Amino acid sequence: MEPIDAATVVIDTIVEMAREARPLMLRVLPDVDVHWWAHYPDDDARDAITRSRWYYHVHPPGERDEREHGHFHLFLHRTQIDPSARPIAQPPEGEDAAAHVAHVAGLSIDGQGIPIGWFATNRWVTDEFLYSAEVVIEHLPRYSVDRTPEDAAVNRFLTAMVALYRDEIAGMLRERDARLAVIAAASGGVTYCESGNDILASRPIDLDEKIASLGIS
Repeated sequence: MEPIDAATVVIDTIVEMAREARPLMLRVLPDVDVHWWAHYPDDDARDAITRSRWYYHVHPPGERDEREHGHFHLFLHRTQIDPSARPIAQPPEGEDAAAHVAHVAGLSIDGQGIPIGWFATNRWVTDEFLYSAEVVIEHLPRYSVDRTPEDAAVNRFLTAMVALYRDEIAGMLRERDARLAVIAAASGGVTYCESGNDILASRPIDLDEKIASLGIS
């Protein structure tokens, strides 16, 4: 999906959600008993064809940007990544890990359901198979969650956001790798992917500015 097409999808889905008075979080979370840290949906939203996935969750107050209601975690499945690419770090269970995923990015959402920022995490945060930034960047066009069983507007929105912000995500992932290299050098390379340093890079989102930069009025 080209950026201008992605921008159109983002605009259309936000308008659709506003018209229905059902912002992103209301399409994902249960009406009652929302639990900190829980995945919504419980077993993640998984695309039936690509195997890309997402989940949403909410941190306790004070643990994140005060503007944030919650955030999405977005993943490629390892079957979407060329077999010649090898992870630079993996879960302790190795190939027996429960989830064979590579984290694309986190996407923070404010209380009105508007995206406010991207962030890149350390490996342990999502228990991913960590691939280098360049490998993930190369495979970003394969991220698609249009066919999960969850809310269709949410699915389309997330697929389009990755396509619209591909350059920003790429820069953020390269910054993540640079931070990891510094941490590895300081720690002797022993635990740099497994403890602390949870958020390694971030990028703010200004949708109006982004869309204007594409010449869309």
